Amino acid sequence: MADLDGNASAKQFHPDVPGVAFRHAIRGAANLDWGMQNRLSRILDPRTGRTVMLAFDHGYFQGPTSGLERIDLNIAPLADAADALMGTRGALRSSLPPATRAGLVLRASGGPSILKDLSDEYTAMAMDDAVRINADAVAVQVFVGGEYESRSIRNLTTLVDQGYAAGIPVLGVTAVGKELTRDSRYLGLATRIIAELGAQLVKTYYCEEGFEDVVAGCPVPVIMAGGKKLPELDALTMASNAVRAGAAGVDMGRNIFQSADPAAMMQAVRAVVHQDAAPEEAYDLFRSASEAPVLA
Repeated sequence: MADLDGNASAKQFHPDVPGVAFRHAIRGAANLDWGMQNRLSRILDPRTGRTVMLAFDHGYFQGPTSGLERIDLNIAPLADAADALMGTRGALRSSLPPATRAGLVLRASGGPSILKDLSDEYTAMAMDDAVRINADAVAVQVFVGGEYESRSIRNLTTLVDQGYAAGIPVLGVTAVGKELTRDSRYLGLATRIIAELGAQLVKTYYCEEGFEDVVAGCPVPVIMAGGKKLPELDALTMASNAVRAGAAGVDMGRNIFQSADPAAMMQAVRAVVHQDAAPEEAYDLFRSASEAPVLA
């Protein structure tokens, strides 16, 4: 039994102070369970409501793509600078140290490696394993308008149900392809469908016209996908335009790990996302931090 001697005799209940109203900057999360909000706050910095996510899940259908030949050498050293990491459970277990402090988003869908059949995906892991890994979210590709749209919707809703049971958020990723466009009409439709079906986060591509409408029409945080490799200044400009239009940060892969200096690019992206640095200012930061020659 605890020793009660020495306790202060005067208790401080502060009856004149109202109950503390905890605040967060994560859109659409106010009515979620405590554990799910806690996991979201490990992905999205609650001080800004934004994230710099480093994606390296490309190998699940592309194999050892350029820059990801050795995840333990190319990605692991960047982990401390990322708010969150997005990869497969195989890559995490084999190539990243368990002491990694960044939020963890697990790729949970998979299918063919043949380009024309990429939409033919199924869920590729059980939520129990996400719990075992201590993931902060799972990610599933959703092919709105694609041949296998219904199956990908079922993949999403199955994971959402399992996620609610485990307290793990789901990141729905809008898929695009030759038959799907990247304009605001399509992206607005896809992001809204994903959110309406229960995903707590949505990842989508940037479009130059109407992206602010895409974000405004989605009731959960929208994270911009980095897409193909761009020159560093162009990538920083796209990231800046996206967050200024309301995006909750970026999920970049090739624009970081295929950069002339990935560590310097990570710092430049962080300046854009969390400090609202202008693209030119962030590019100067990249050049000053980079030890490698900058490619035009």
